[in-house]
Amino acid sequence: MRRVGRRATSGRADGGARSTRSLAGQFLVFQLVVIAIVLVAVAAVSVTQSTDEFRDVRGQRMIAVAENLASTPIVRERFADPFAGQILAPDVDRAAALSGAELAEIADPSGGVRVSTDPSRIGRRLDLSDSGAAHGRAWFGDLDVDGQHGLAGQVPINDIDGVVLAVVSVSERYPSIWQLLGGAGERLLVYLGLGAALGSMASWLLSRRIKRQTRGLEIAEIAGLAEHREALLHSIREGVVAVDDDGVITVLNDSAQMLLDVTEDAVGRRVDDVDLDPAVSEFLLSGVAAQSDNAQSDVVIVTRTRVLALNRRSATSQGKRIGTVTTMRDSTELASMQGQLSSHKSVTDTLRAQTHEFANQLHTISGLVQLGEYDSVRDFVGALTRRRAEISDAVTTLVSDPAVAALLIAKTSLAAESGVALTIDGDSHLSALDPALSTDVITLLGNLIDNAVDVSEGSPAARVTVHLDDAEGMTVSVTDSGPGVPEHLREEIFARGVTSKPEVPGGRGIGLALVRLVSAQLGGTVDVTDAPSGGARFRVCLPPARLAEHA
Repeated sequence: MRRVGRRATSGRADGGARSTRSLAGQFLVFQLVVIAIVLVAVAAVSVTQSTDEFRDVRGQRMIAVAENLASTPIVRERFADPFAGQILAPDVDRAAALSGAELAEIADPSGGVRVSTDPSRIGRRLDLSDSGAAHGRAWFGDLDVDGQHGLAGQVPINDIDGVVLAVVSVSERYPSIWQLLGGAGERLLVYLGLGAALGSMASWLLSRRIKRQTRGLEIAEIAGLAEHREALLHSIREGVVAVDDDGVITVLNDSAQMLLDVTEDAVGRRVDDVDLDPAVSEFLLSGVAAQSDNAQSDVVIVTRTRVLALNRRSATSQGKRIGTVTTMRDSTELASMQGQLSSHKSVTDTLRAQTHEFANQLHTISGLVQLGEYDSVRDFVGALTRRRAEISDAVTTLVSDPAVAALLIAKTSLAAESGVALTIDGDSHLSALDPALSTDVITLLGNLIDNAVDVSEGSPAARVTVHLDDAEGMTVSVTDSGPGVPEHLREEIFARGVTSKPEVPGGRGIGLALVRLVSAQLGGTVDVTDAPSGGARFRVCLPPARLAEHA
């Protein structure tokens, strides 16, 4: 299968793009990309947190420095002096140096700079549009100074009436990304490096495992194998049903859908949630709890329209059981042929019984002739003739169809050889039938009588009674004197058999299953109940509408 996958891959058109990187290599690259994205995300979060922390801590620091500078007596006395730039320069420089700020300035309420650590800014304007200091409140926030983005803290200088006389501003630029990462601590860089190393190692190990698990197959080869598997699975004539250990259908090929009369929607659902024949559902679920069923013989299950031969085996993966795989074949035609063979065998057995009986009678006549008892010979032959005539008259009076009447006469002799009395109910009536329908009735009646004789043999007053009625549709009833059928088995006996044995436990095999199949094909039903005098009564009811199709 692996070579098939590779041939399928190599047969692609040259125009198609073909990756030279292996599946494991692609997974490795993908994992490394994921790790890189994660590291970038962690770094971005760290930078954001460091930026927020810098803004909060240094913003309060800038306000404190500005307040300290504004409260200096010489600043409050001389900030409005024409030479304030030279007089207050030492105090402003000292405040900036002690706080680590880059720029300290004193401006009038309109924003004109009077004092600055940068002499070139004296006379220029300070942006106070977003500042609350111009309105008498301390403030810190972002501020652009000469095109550079920074953090500023501003406080007002008020007179005794609260009027803003000047604004003291202290600012510094935001640190770079590398400075923020460095400020987060060396451990963060160590953790990021360690995470990258561990992630790369894990990705490499994962790629090795993927390569080992896929047996070195690449994506196109795996896809080719999957396509071949689907094509093979759905093209075979046998039905295939896979059920996991939870009773969920995992595989259902086309043949199985046809044989079970279900759709592809059944895949993924529990067996008991799908509209399956109860016998099939029970068989599929019985394998879930079974420890091992590899040696199980084929099991025949009869649905309403088909005879299915099923075989179940356990499915394992890496030494562990994962469910069961059931294969099924349509044995409907085979079952019909088996029914015909059974009918021929029945005729053969009947002829054998009659031959044996006839031989005994000839021996008796020969003995009487040798003894010279000619009157006894005449009486013996007359008695045989009358008994044969009585049997024929008893059947043909009630049954007008010659094939069915011949079957009943033959079965009467065969049952008598087994010590079972076969009688026709006096209320029976059956008109002549269409040949095709007659054949089906013979199949039904023959299998029911054979089953009844088998279970009645050896019972006290062994007797089998047949009742036929074609007043409305057709009813075929066969009553035996056997042990009867337990109520919990009355459905199963029509549904199951084992191909390796002539009969299933209980003495009932494919014959009753065939009765059910033929009845269903004629639109009828078959059931079993307790007989009034003991034993079981099997009854087949065929509707008039379907019988009219054969008329």
